[in-house]
Amino acid sequence: MSEPSYPTSIGHSDADTITLLGHDLAADLMGQVGFGELAFWLVAQRRPSAGELRLFEAVLVALADHGLTPSAIAARLTLTGAPESAQGALAAGLLGGGSRFLGVTEDCGRFLADALAAQDGAPPSDDAGWDALAARAVAAQHAAGRLVPGLGHPVHKAGDPRTPVIIRIAVEAGVQGPHLRLFEAIGRVHPAILGRTLPLNGAGVCGAALADLGFPVETLRGFALLARTAGLLGHLAEEQRRPIGPAVYDHVDRSTDYQP
Repeated sequence: MSEPSYPTSIGHSDADTITLLGHDLAADLMGQVGFGELAFWLVAQRRPSAGELRLFEAVLVALADHGLTPSAIAARLTLTGAPESAQGALAAGLLGGGSRFLGVTEDCGRFLADALAAQDGAPPSDDAGWDALAARAVAAQHAAGRLVPGLGHPVHKAGDPRTPVIIRIAVEAGVQGPHLRLFEAIGRVHPAILGRTLPLNGAGVCGAALADLGFPVETLRGFALLARTAGLLGHLAEEQRRPIGPAVYDHVDRSTDYQP
């Protein structure tokens, strides 16, 4: 009976070399390939064009940090309790990536992809066609009592500053695709359907951009977590220099209203 085989095209190492994506890591990649390009390459199994890389790295920057969010607070408080465990603190900050924080990137990408897959024929050729497709998608979501992923933001009520920048970069780089076109159309048509105007948020536009870059929707949340890991590491380094975790814990403890 033959031994089982476990194929991988990512990386391999032996006593003398490390191979990554078919290249010698030390000789061909280190000092020659940036981390953003490598992350793209690892998932897509191809190198990005210059325009694709510009948009991809803009997405990573857009998602890196958003202040003292629940993920940052979770990471800092975990470090307070286990200062020897940076990995635990990072993990704690990432575990809350879901429908309200960080996970919206994937949720929006999936919503847009499903709407595009449900259409008949080729993608629309003008704004009127995109608006009609967006109106159908938003109306169906609204009728089902579900929120439209990518609409609204708890802080940026009048407009998320990241959204127009991502769209502009995609256009300038020549990589704007159907997901971003549909996302823009949702911004135009949703007030008439929902009865209120909500901003297109940064997590949503990043999901649209990543989907236009060709990544499977199942991977989009991973990119949000990849970006946020850098922000969380910054928070943890700051927590070590200038801790706030003990004060946060003390404030919550003093403000607790125990109700038997």
